[in-house]
Amino acid sequence: MKEAAIVMLAKRAKAASAKVAALDSKIKNLLLLKMAKALLSSEKKILEANRLDVIAAQKNNFAPAFIDRLTLTPKRLREMAKSLKAITRLSDPVGKKTAHWKTPAGLGVEKVRIPLGVIGMIYESRPDVTVDTAALCLKSGNTVILRGGSEAWHSNKILSDILRGVLKKNGVNPDIIQLMPPGHAAVKIILEQDKYIDLIIPRGGESLMKMVRGLSKIPVIRHDKGVCHIFVDRDADLKMAETICLNAKVQRPGTCNAMECLLVDQKIATQFLPSLLKKFKNFGVKVRRSSKDWGKEFLDLELALRVVPNIDAAMDHIQKYGSLHTESIITQNKKHAEKFLKNVLASVVMVNASTRLNDGFQLGLGSEVGISTTKLHAFGPMGLEELTTTKFVVRGQGQIRR
Repeated sequence: MKEAAIVMLAKRAKAASAKVAALDSKIKNLLLLKMAKALLSSEKKILEANRLDVIAAQKNNFAPAFIDRLTLTPKRLREMAKSLKAITRLSDPVGKKTAHWKTPAGLGVEKVRIPLGVIGMIYESRPDVTVDTAALCLKSGNTVILRGGSEAWHSNKILSDILRGVLKKNGVNPDIIQLMPPGHAAVKIILEQDKYIDLIIPRGGESLMKMVRGLSKIPVIRHDKGVCHIFVDRDADLKMAETICLNAKVQRPGTCNAMECLLVDQKIATQFLPSLLKKFKNFGVKVRRSSKDWGKEFLDLELALRVVPNIDAAMDHIQKYGSLHTESIITQNKKHAEKFLKNVLASVVMVNASTRLNDGFQLGLGSEVGISTTKLHAFGPMGLEELTTTKFVVRGQGQIRR
């Protein structure tokens, strides 16, 4: 795609942003329901396009976890449609008053939620991100430029074509949702379009994050790697802890919210670990005990393990090696739970729950564009509200400043 075409794409997105910002909630919800229906009715075409991507990934010897993230199934398509329907049931943030007051001079001041504008989404391997991001941007009144990886091109193209087709068929500008072809040259050009694009959200590996941070003239909210820990405290329910640890590692190891490092209090290590390690082995999990593996994101059936003296040592480890993504403590000790919640810094901090639950849908946001590890402007799963900002509305009766 030539530079002029990419700039024109950004211009069209900017031009469409005022229209989508003004769409009524009922219209947006109707469009989302029609998109859900269109996805389900196009199952055969979608799965065939996805099959081309999966075959190419297999030929190029991509890791099994990567191929899992890339693969669409009838079940995953139904989950995508379910997610669209769930978004329609969420309150529309656009136009909501978040605060209001009167000044001594009699001015009425309000803070009102508005869309961010044009969002550029740069991501790798997961076609479901195409649908989730497009849907959340539509509901929150934003336009979106999607740039998925080359490995998912056929999948992303058919999905975006279906969503754009629904918009066009219903008299809405399809430029609300646009898909860029893959390629580093195109990314470099789009990252320079600060005149037309308001925010860049990169979602992927370390190399992607480094490239975007280095090149972007546009504000960036990073959705960085997930070095997620679970700390099994000396006062944990060990049966619960085992169930949670297994889920956090083996349910979908290729996701950013899978556990990558297990910390165990030394007081219960000999009681807890033998059974758990045996089960990990049965699932094919490689357990690594070397310090060189602390802070790694494996995205596979691999796990770092460290036995620590106490909760303070666990929190020190997390502070040093965590990535601000998701951290969990398993304990029946309320004081330890509160201490962990208060002192551990991450976008989501949990007690007695699997890290896999750090997910927009699971946390009641309907869906997410990703999990922000940036403390400004959003931290954690980014749902509808996180895709808006606020403006001040002031109502006067002739007041002037003296």
